[in-house]
Amino acid sequence: MSTAVETLTLKKVTQTGAVRHDWTRTEVRDLFALPFPALMYQAQTVHRMNFNPSEVQISTLLSIKTGGCPEDCGYCPQSAHYDVGVEASKLMDVKAVITEARAAKDSGASRFCMGAAWRSPKDRDLESVCAMVEGVKALGMETCVTLGMLNGAQAMRLKDAGLDYYNHNLDTSPEYYSSIITTRTYEDRLNTLANVRDAGINVCCGGIVGMGEGADDRVGMITALATLHQHPESVPINMLVQVEGTPLARGEALDELDFVRTIAVARITMPASMVRLSAGREDMSDQTQALCFLAGANSIFYGEKLLTTSNPGQNHDMALLSRLGMTPMKV
Repeated sequence: MSTAVETLTLKKVTQTGAVRHDWTRTEVRDLFALPFPALMYQAQTVHRMNFNPSEVQISTLLSIKTGGCPEDCGYCPQSAHYDVGVEASKLMDVKAVITEARAAKDSGASRFCMGAAWRSPKDRDLESVCAMVEGVKALGMETCVTLGMLNGAQAMRLKDAGLDYYNHNLDTSPEYYSSIITTRTYEDRLNTLANVRDAGINVCCGGIVGMGEGADDRVGMITALATLHQHPESVPINMLVQVEGTPLARGEALDELDFVRTIAVARITMPASMVRLSAGREDMSDQTQALCFLAGANSIFYGEKLLTTSNPGQNHDMALLSRLGMTPMKV
């Protein structure tokens, strides 16, 4: 892309700080294709217009119900379709979850996310989750849950409990989706997002890269997110964690610079969203993570485990932020 086109693209992105919902695949593809210095410059320019570039939100993710999920997501060790040694568990006790949230807050987290391995929650289980949300909110933390598909009434019940965010990822491009998941459709995911949005809950929605998708699938995923009627307030970008026993355990690892590019394009196209550097950090160098922050990521998950997969230790994360001159964000 020529310097003139780079300048024009930057002007379109940053002019008056406007948020666009009319991104075309061609425009998103052109962003991915920018020379790395130009892409990082654009991403950092947009980031500074909306956020303090030296702050990172610290989030903690707890599996409140592990394993036994009937979905066949090819990346997921919690699927009942795969033998990966993950035992199915019952929903955690509310008091135990609140204890975990309090410990997370004491360790520096300002956001607490709870995940349950369900296709969709049963109403009796939803009541317990709502009690968890209320308890975590009482600690002064942001709350997020991911429970699978929701209908409108369930979304409203979570809203009434005070839920801040609901996570439901698109995972990949519409075209590649059926190569990863067959037990629910892309439209199913969009319907849940619509129910969450209609209930007045903030949307947390992103995807996973490194699942064998092509470059144009990463373009398609970001385009799908950036052309939603309202951008997700939270956009987690995950690097696939290859788990033995799942169909995606043996694929070729994604070039880490391609991951950084995905972060940068997410930041440019969704300038006011929190872009969350999520799964896969355990296998990333400190230098790659630093580039992700430079590209506009401003949240990490903190703690030794993300649901069932490993995550960098808290001491390491704080040491890295200190080396970079960055600080935890206050809610």
